Amino acid sequence: MILVTGGAGFIGSNFVLDWLSQESEGVINLDKLTYAGNLSNLEAVRNDERHVFVHGDIGDQALVEKLLVEHKPRAIVHFAAESHVDRSIHGPAAFIETNVNGTFALLEAAKSYWTKLEAPERTEFRFLHVSTDEVYGSLGPSDPPFSETNAYEPNSPYSASKAASDHLVRAYHHTYGLPTLTTNCSNNYGPFHFPEKLIPLIIANARAGKPLPIYGDGQQIRDWLYVKDHCAAIRRVLDSGRLGETYNIGGWNEKANLDVVHTLCDILDQLAPRQQGGSYREQITYVADRPGHDRRYAIDARKIERELRWKPVETFETGIGKTVQWYLDNTQWVQNVQSGDYMKWMERNYDQRDSERKQA
Repeated sequence: MILVTGGAGFIGSNFVLDWLSQESEGVINLDKLTYAGNLSNLEAVRNDERHVFVHGDIGDQALVEKLLVEHKPRAIVHFAAESHVDRSIHGPAAFIETNVNGTFALLEAAKSYWTKLEAPERTEFRFLHVSTDEVYGSLGPSDPPFSETNAYEPNSPYSASKAASDHLVRAYHHTYGLPTLTTNCSNNYGPFHFPEKLIPLIIANARAGKPLPIYGDGQQIRDWLYVKDHCAAIRRVLDSGRLGETYNIGGWNEKANLDVVHTLCDILDQLAPRQQGGSYREQITYVADRPGHDRRYAIDARKIERELRWKPVETFETGIGKTVQWYLDNTQWVQNVQSGDYMKWMERNYDQRDSERKQA
């Protein structure tokens, strides 16, 4: 078996579903089920005996140690994290607690378990840490994409907390010999993406006739990676990655946020036209930019292609088309996750920024 942390979240649940559809090994899925964790993401494997769900916190070291001893997984794939930049600005403490302290507790439990294993299990064990390109900071318009040798320059509480967790994973490999692997990915999109993030937010708001909020001028550039491509890359790194190494995973799809929104509007105009006519682009509204908003991210994914022969299957055009169709086909899922707490958060974040823009 393998142990997956955060396996009810966006990327984690996609990974669990893909793993169980392609591998014979089972999954112990440890998730705290915070606002972004959603068991309905895993409905397709509810009756699969290979999927063992455990409601718990990665910061509970005793629980993790108990699970490791009981199930004896050959690997830990660590997705669990607080991951929304805006939330980190409003409340950074949760990011330090989960991303830094939680990863530390998980590493301690993994080290304790791994040191007691006998060969060949000890040799085969892996700890794969899933991280983000945001740890590298921001790029200028003509700067080369981030490579694995870029210095860390995190600019938000979120990215700083992920950078700290990356450093801990590196230290546990070099100090204790723990067989670690780290991946730093670009912006993911696809099924089960929580609708506070750009792409699902725009789809949901467009269909509801609400404003489509754009931070600042909308020219912030991101590299977009279809989530199922990301999952395939993680499986490849887990299978063949060199111990102690970092692998950047990107989609080779740099897009300005405003261009992404325009693309979404155009697809929705074709697949689900507005009842009152006209384009969804008419709902676009500009709000005050968030503090410290990084201008550009881009991933150089040549190392993973060169060493592990992985590259994304989906282009942005194919991936975004599949994503929009999924959200149109799964409106009940969107409605179910839009809880009262989520809606209060959205009002706090975007209504406040709209007010700031009008005052500027």
